[in-house]
Amino acid sequence: MDSDSGMRETHGAGGDWRAAAPVPRPARPPRPAAPPMPRQAPSASRGSVAEWLAARRPKAQPGVWRYGFVPRPPEQDTSAIGRKLLVWMAVSFLVGVLLWSLWRRGTLPYQWAPLKIFTPDSWWWPGTTSVRDRKAQDALVVYEGLAFALLVYLVGRFGAWGEGIQHFVVRRPQPARAIVASVAAVGVLVFVWPDALGLSWRPLPIADPVLSLVVLVTGGYGFFTVPVLAYLLYALITAAVLYPFARIGGWLEVWSARRKKEAPPRPAALPARAEWAELREAGQGQAADVLTAEVAGGRMNDVDCARVTHAWRQAADPAAFAKTVLKQGAGAWAHPSGQRDLPARAAAHDLLVGQVRIGSFASDERNPYVLRGAGVALDPGLLGTSLLAVGPPGAGKTAGVVRPVVESLALQALTGQCAVLAVCAKGTPLGPDDAYDVVVGPGDRASVHDLDLYADTTDADEAAGFLAEGLVGDLSPGEQGDTRRAATALAQLLGPYREAHGTFPAVPVLRELLEGDPEAFADLKGRLSVDSAMRRELDARQRQFGTAGDPGPMLADRLALLDRPVFAGFFDPAAARPFSVRALAHHPLRVRVDLPEQGHEEASRLLARLLLAQFTSVVRARAGRSHFACMVLDDAARTVTAETVRGIQRLRSAHAGVVLGLRTIGEVAEPLQGPLYAAVGCRMAFSGVTTWDGRRFAEAWGTEWVETEEVAQHAVFAQQPLTRALHKARQMVTGKAVTTDAVTVRKVERERWSASDLAHAVPPGHAVLSLTTVRGEHAPPLLVDLRG
Repeated sequence: MDSDSGMRETHGAGGDWRAAAPVPRPARPPRPAAPPMPRQAPSASRGSVAEWLAARRPKAQPGVWRYGFVPRPPEQDTSAIGRKLLVWMAVSFLVGVLLWSLWRRGTLPYQWAPLKIFTPDSWWWPGTTSVRDRKAQDALVVYEGLAFALLVYLVGRFGAWGEGIQHFVVRRPQPARAIVASVAAVGVLVFVWPDALGLSWRPLPIADPVLSLVVLVTGGYGFFTVPVLAYLLYALITAAVLYPFARIGGWLEVWSARRKKEAPPRPAALPARAEWAELREAGQGQAADVLTAEVAGGRMNDVDCARVTHAWRQAADPAAFAKTVLKQGAGAWAHPSGQRDLPARAAAHDLLVGQVRIGSFASDERNPYVLRGAGVALDPGLLGTSLLAVGPPGAGKTAGVVRPVVESLALQALTGQCAVLAVCAKGTPLGPDDAYDVVVGPGDRASVHDLDLYADTTDADEAAGFLAEGLVGDLSPGEQGDTRRAATALAQLLGPYREAHGTFPAVPVLRELLEGDPEAFADLKGRLSVDSAMRRELDARQRQFGTAGDPGPMLADRLALLDRPVFAGFFDPAAARPFSVRALAHHPLRVRVDLPEQGHEEASRLLARLLLAQFTSVVRARAGRSHFACMVLDDAARTVTAETVRGIQRLRSAHAGVVLGLRTIGEVAEPLQGPLYAAVGCRMAFSGVTTWDGRRFAEAWGTEWVETEEVAQHAVFAQQPLTRALHKARQMVTGKAVTTDAVTVRKVERERWSASDLAHAVPPGHAVLSLTTVRGEHAPPLLVDLRG
């Protein structure tokens, strides 16, 4: 401290200025160097499965990714708040500087009255505040420090400095927040200890009042003759100055994060959910201990946890459940395939709630503020209302939606909660063959399984209905596409053949019968008894052959698509390897059907229609609905028929659903487009759809009421000569007449997403998605970033 630091200007009672006598101060010892940072114990880390189990999954709107979801705080106009805070802080700072300047000059009224009240009169010359001894000088320094602290408090309180610091500094991400606070701390220390840095300006009254207070309390300067005590006092003053900046900058958080990053992990206690609290509450503590040990030992993955949790909730006998857990551990109730996970995953899954993340809600003004940036997920509760996805090639239907959905359903099948049938063109990237229990490749000689065209039914009428949908479901009535008549004609052949042979015919045999081959008819009739009802059915079919309305030749022509050399040996009911869609109704299977595309597009469409018709019929007729069943059609072009649309509407109550992917809605017959949009609960329009496709979505999503502002400018006509002159001068300068704005606010009904917006305002890699749950909850169409 320099020799002039003890000089203080005082204002006497008579109004004259006098200089206080200098009081010697002990030389401030240099501050010792900071000790090295201590090494801390390594931080604990938890296993990934335990963290997954412990994560928050709050209730949210349909389609929101619940894993770790944190709702956004209410929207605020941060720019307006920032400007307001900046103005208040600047004004309060300037007022504070002005008041402090007046204080230093001693011009404030009654500035020294409190000091004279709380100090002895013997310290001052009579009638003045001129110091008489050293104690008065120290009292002046302490009094000045208290006045400075009060001024800082008032400036911060009335200038909203706390809110300003929170807005401009604390809200910044690390390490920017810590850096800003550190720079401010260094700036304050420069004004607290200027002499230590060789600077000549006057220090802020922070350190000197503390030193003077110590002198008054101890009664002298002996305290500063002990270097240890002096250093300790300087360190405490510095720490007190830095403490607010450490809190503001979050220095401890930065240090802790760095320490955790550098330290090796160590085991930690498992979260409560990983200790299977549900089992313990039910009295199955021993089984809970086994499962807890499996999680802690890393022998249990998310599929195992979801499968055991599902088994517990479905268990009728807790004792039998506990016995199985004690015997098999993490492998209890494993999938019949023996697999406990997929070979590879391409999306994020949360099997505890059955969700798969497909993207995030875009930061767009059309999306609600609270959902912007949140994850978007699909689950059986949404897929149970069926999903229609329309977008051109390359828009991201397969990679962004179909592949994640199929993968999620396959994982849930491993937990016993789902059965999935994926139908796609051969080579479509829907995961490796090892991820499926059954892979059917019609026309592929390497295919282990065949496809049962009759869905393992014994009812000729039901089998005929399936075949009729597959063969002529895409044809209009003018093209002889009456499925009812086609089903009747097929039933007249399938019933007699099954009675005669005990099985349904293969494709070549059925084609011969549809064409009316005499030898085939004679052989079949000879195997039937004379009084058999099936013989009468066959006679009726034979009488219709050759008439104008006979659907037989047309059915034979359509069936010829499957009677090609590439399909030789396939679709034979007598074969030992057929796969039936009916198996999905009874078992949690993972099935993929690879349809041939090159040169056999029509045959692929026929098989896809057949599978869709079988699925919508079979899953509705199953007795038990313990697991969710879903069919995913990567390309549903020309597969939707009037009967399947009605079947899709009924899937919601059958704990089943379908996912239909289309390049354009024009691939569906125009009379069926409207009913299809009404039948599905989830609709998705990808970037690049045409305005014709967008029109259908806009009609399905309807309208909403919005507030609009209309601003009308009206010319101002002045009545007074001076006002007219001013308006004339303003018009000459600006080139515009003087006008006033009239604002009209009203509510209008507008489309949620217009056809033009869907065609031109959806960025690449995005889609507009609306959702409906099986419980009837709705989510309006929102813009989704499939890359997020």
